[in-house]
Amino acid sequence: MLDPRLLRAFVTIADAGSFTLAAERLHMTQSTISQQLGRLEQAVGRELIDRAARPVQPTASGERLLGYARRILALQQEAQTLLSDPAGTSSIRIGVADDIVTARMARTFARFSEQHREVRLDVTTGLSRDLTRRFRAGEFDIVVVKEPTASADHRASFPEAIGWFESLDAPVQWPDPIPLVAFPPGGLYREDMFERIERERRHWYIAFTATSLTSVLTAVEAGMGISLVPTGITGNFKVRPAAYGPGPAMVVSLYSWETAGPIAELAQVMTTVLVERYESSARA
Repeated sequence: MLDPRLLRAFVTIADAGSFTLAAERLHMTQSTISQQLGRLEQAVGRELIDRAARPVQPTASGERLLGYARRILALQQEAQTLLSDPAGTSSIRIGVADDIVTARMARTFARFSEQHREVRLDVTTGLSRDLTRRFRAGEFDIVVVKEPTASADHRASFPEAIGWFESLDAPVQWPDPIPLVAFPPGGLYREDMFERIERERRHWYIAFTATSLTSVLTAVEAGMGISLVPTGITGNFKVRPAAYGPGPAMVVSLYSWETAGPIAELAQVMTTVLVERYESSARA
């Protein structure tokens, strides 16, 4: 590997056309810069500067190396500049249920990133039970999850209305067995759906499974079956309430390990967004 210091001496000599001028530009003695050039020539096994020429100039081998030397030095400077910039050097790991990342929440993330350039936000969306498990295992710094009741260490918690929905084009009476649109095993609402339908002494089958609320609602809208979903996010879909009684009690909870610093600050602004969202839903 060629030493960048020796390459810099070589390039400076070639540009200056003089050992004396090159030494002045690099703030070193003429003997030092001559020694550095000699070490480089020994490393490559070629004479790189014609010392007899006036002004001194690269030899044929020196001309071949000169372009590569400039590129190596430019890349070194670029790397040093990059590493001196703290942007994105620390991360905050966030786990959220997929419908929590609204446009308002995304703008909050953007403003936080502008104010804290050193922080990189790593956001993972997924099923609440899996996100909760991973938070307890230390994989996330902040999570926003849906659960029947909030644990004692929650930072904020908001009730969320859950209801049965079907397509606007759904039949007046669903056939037996009833097609259900559900989350995969382990997903919220899934067992509640089965329990409620069986309480009605009806048979059922899973017609469609999806890991996101958007996909579930799209399937419901298309008439693939009925499902339990948060009522607050159904407005943009062509669905209507289905006559299967109230949904299960559910809350949206925010958890965070830190009580100070950037993580706590982000948890607080996320809480503010959630307050606005669920207070407006309650007023509606």
